[in-house]
Amino acid sequence: MPAPQDPAPQDPAPQSRGGPSDTPVPAGAGRRWVELSHVISDGMVTYPGIPAPQITPHLTHEASRQVYAPGTEFALDRISMIGNTGTYLDSPYHRYADGVDLAGLPLTALADLPAVVVRTTGSTGRAVDVRALAALEVRGCAVLLHTGGDRHWGMPDYAKDAPYLTEAGADWLVAHGARLVGIDSVNIDDTSDGARPAHSILLAAGIPIVEHLTGLEQLPPTGARFTAAPPRVAGFGTFPVRAYASVPAEAS
Repeated sequence: MPAPQDPAPQDPAPQSRGGPSDTPVPAGAGRRWVELSHVISDGMVTYPGIPAPQITPHLTHEASRQVYAPGTEFALDRISMIGNTGTYLDSPYHRYADGVDLAGLPLTALADLPAVVVRTTGSTGRAVDVRALAALEVRGCAVLLHTGGDRHWGMPDYAKDAPYLTEAGADWLVAHGARLVGIDSVNIDDTSDGARPAHSILLAAGIPIVEHLTGLEQLPPTGARFTAAPPRVAGFGTFPVRAYASVPAEAS
């Protein structure tokens, strides 16, 4: 396995299923926004065996009335969670001790990327392999694997026999210059394989991974612009993102 590399810039709950905003705001002339993240709520399960988030008040609106001027109140809230919660992004540091952490990722790897959607929904197999990728132009793009795995979100079947990217598929995406890879499944790897080859290959090449996407059926195969930017946390490998896309109106 090659040593991890710094990413180099390249050209271009409540119901938690992704979708258009209730009151869409134009993303520019003739474009619309699409939500692609699950909602994070207290006690939710993202990945079986990983602790659920705990969301509690630090200062309630009611209690804050004793602190501020009459008629003024604020809520200060606390969340305790593992980085692998909800829809999240993996940086190279997640896999490699000397890899780039969340604070070191450039915006060119996270924001306003041209999206290529790979549809394997309805497939009888779980694996997304080179055959599903070979006809695509992915250089500089966010490659989003639309497997339909998100239909089981929040249910026991979500982590059972889930879709994944093969080792050969990951090698192909690196060789063809993908900038980011996302999947609407519990893991980009087959969880029965402890070597985690897709994580290992993509993150060694400086390609961030977004897992637990949702709503990818609302994106066209090409033409959307994808963003999934985590906070700049030093010494941290994985963190939730608000993943979303802007889509040309004619692709609606």
